[in-house]
Amino acid sequence: MAQVEKRGGLLRKSSASKKPLKEKVVLMYDEIFMTEDPSKCSPRFWEELFLMKVNLEYLEGKLESLDGEELMKIKDNINCLFQHCIQALGEEHPIRVVNALQTLCALIRGVHQKNKSTSGFDIINMLMGFDKAELCMKNLMESLDSLLCAEGSESLKSLCLKLLLCLVTVTDNISQNTILEYVMINSIFEAILQILSHPPSRREHGYDAVVLLALLVNYRKYEGMGLVIAQALSEYNRQYKDKEEEHQSGFFSALTNMVGSMFIADAHEKISVQTNEAILLALYEAVHLNRNFITVLAQSHPEMGLVTTPVSPAPTTPATPLGTTPPSSDVISSVELPLDADVQTSNLLITFLKYSSIVMQDTKDEHRLHSGKLCLIILTCIAEDQYANAFLHDDNMNFRVNLHRMPMRHRKKAADKNLPCRPLVCAVLDLMVEFIVTHMMKEFPMDLYVRCIQVVHKLLCYQKKCRVRLHYTWRELWSALINLLKFLMSNETVLLAKHNIFTLALMIVNLFNMFITYGDTFLPTPSSYDELYYEIIRMHQSFDNLYSMVLRLSTNAGQWKEAASKVTHALVNIR
Repeated sequence: MAQVEKRGGLLRKSSASKKPLKEKVVLMYDEIFMTEDPSKCSPRFWEELFLMKVNLEYLEGKLESLDGEELMKIKDNINCLFQHCIQALGEEHPIRVVNALQTLCALIRGVHQKNKSTSGFDIINMLMGFDKAELCMKNLMESLDSLLCAEGSESLKSLCLKLLLCLVTVTDNISQNTILEYVMINSIFEAILQILSHPPSRREHGYDAVVLLALLVNYRKYEGMGLVIAQALSEYNRQYKDKEEEHQSGFFSALTNMVGSMFIADAHEKISVQTNEAILLALYEAVHLNRNFITVLAQSHPEMGLVTTPVSPAPTTPATPLGTTPPSSDVISSVELPLDADVQTSNLLITFLKYSSIVMQDTKDEHRLHSGKLCLIILTCIAEDQYANAFLHDDNMNFRVNLHRMPMRHRKKAADKNLPCRPLVCAVLDLMVEFIVTHMMKEFPMDLYVRCIQVVHKLLCYQKKCRVRLHYTWRELWSALINLLKFLMSNETVLLAKHNIFTLALMIVNLFNMFITYGDTFLPTPSSYDELYYEIIRMHQSFDNLYSMVLRLSTNAGQWKEAASKVTHALVNIR
């Protein structure tokens, strides 16, 4: 008697004397892949389908062989198959349930695989239809929850977990899996906990349950985290601005106008506010440990400070330090509002830069010094990231960033409306220049200056590497750096008692060396290069004085001989 072989859904005799016969389930799959409703000619079609052993290889292969247009033609049949699979999960016959679970796995994998190369359809619409998606997923999750919690077959529970893992892992980036939105709404957390808390089921399914749980908790984790951080920083910025405006109006403002700006420093002290290190640590953790969080920094939303939110009366006692109150859920949800033409577009990075501009104004006490240091560490992490730099330097992504500037007698406050729209790297450089100019003081924050110069250096390295010609007022940076060198020389004795000022001086000189040697690759115009030479020649006395100082110390057998000699060698280009 001739042997019968089974391959790829075909039944055929080994003699190959007759045309190969297809399995019944394969014939039924072929009917589903026609444009006609398969149940029209066979009313019991769906009941019979789930009594047949699933042929996963054929079903997935069939889906893979169709292009996006062909798949759209049979969308109604795919929707019917998906819905009847869910219905079959509620039946008592275990064979139907097993076949339905396996069919769902094949269907979900097949459609998702097709979507990788074809973006002409939406996965949710293809599997279940937009109008029925919510109900379908609710029924599916309820059925899976019941099967996982029931005292039934362990192999059935294993299939349920495999289906859930299939749902979660079909996309490379879990946060881009749109079906998971429905999974999260209809939580199966209790079912997973039940599996993990019961020793026999934990032994059998513990691995899959833990992997599933780990994946689910990471769904859009950093987007939500970014939203909370952005709102907390925005709230701090808003409260600071309100305090600032309050002090600029009324009796104090009139008095200042009459007697000049001699009390500006006192006014600044009055509006100094307590910082929020907890939220900064959360931002640092996200930026430092997960480079995907950089995408969250760049996500645009309406300017939070401009969104009107209900204000609840604040308690009189105890007083809560400004910036430490967690944002309310109402305020957080307000950023979901659609963009309006009159509302400034912002993102988490802009909010953080504004926050940093406030925090870094006053570093006189240890608390604010550490807060400013944390801001600069976060900026360093951002400046080191290739994707972040691409976003920062994108000439098509321009923003108006209103940084807070320390009140000083020799300059007026810039009007918000005069701020230009520029790539965000300009705001970062503005912030660094502002810090350099405003912190040359007796209690010199050396560590912060080193980190500040490092941020500038990393940004210049990216511009040099990628030949980005940034239209920026570089003269302000050059002037700030030269003034910083002059300050170091003027206070040599005092500063050397506490700090190795030659480390900072070397970093500054190396920045000028970068501009001199490679400026033609990233400065915007030839005239910018001319301005650089003009500025160096104009301030030649400062560089000559620096050379004299480091030469003196490098020729003496003292503590700073080696550090000073490095600066001596670095000054060759400039001299």
